Amino acid sequence: MATSSDSNAARLIDDEGTITDLLEACLKHIFAKYCTPSVPRTSETTLLVPPADAYLSAEGLDKWAVDTNGEPFSEETKEEVVESFDVTDDGKLTLKGFIQLYQLQTQSDEEETLKDLQKHGFDRRLQFIMK
Repeated sequence: MATSSDSNAARLIDDEGTITDLLEACLKHIFAKYCTPSVPRTSETTLLVPPADAYLSAEGLDKWAVDTNGEPFSEETKEEVVESFDVTDDGKLTLKGFIQLYQLQTQSDEEETLKDLQKHGFDRRLQFIMK
């Protein structure tokens, strides 16, 4: 199992390779920033929670990719997402699929996930530091 070199970093996955509850809360917040239906922000310090039926539209997926990686996904990457993760009947990424994507990434490269989280306002202990 990959572990972060930073002893102060929070655990992202457990011994079974499942994302931790703390990481899941962070991912829900990030997903909620871009999902449809939109989630109104009630406070700068409160984590967002997406509605049960939320998904990322093509625009939401692109905006998340730009904010996380600096550019939208290629068409090929978008096709891989639709084929590999949980999506709606019309191919939009669900929260479950978003979590699956991060579980896979985190199992292979925890540091990449930590970098993504930092871009969305979380420190290495997964504390929300606002952004």
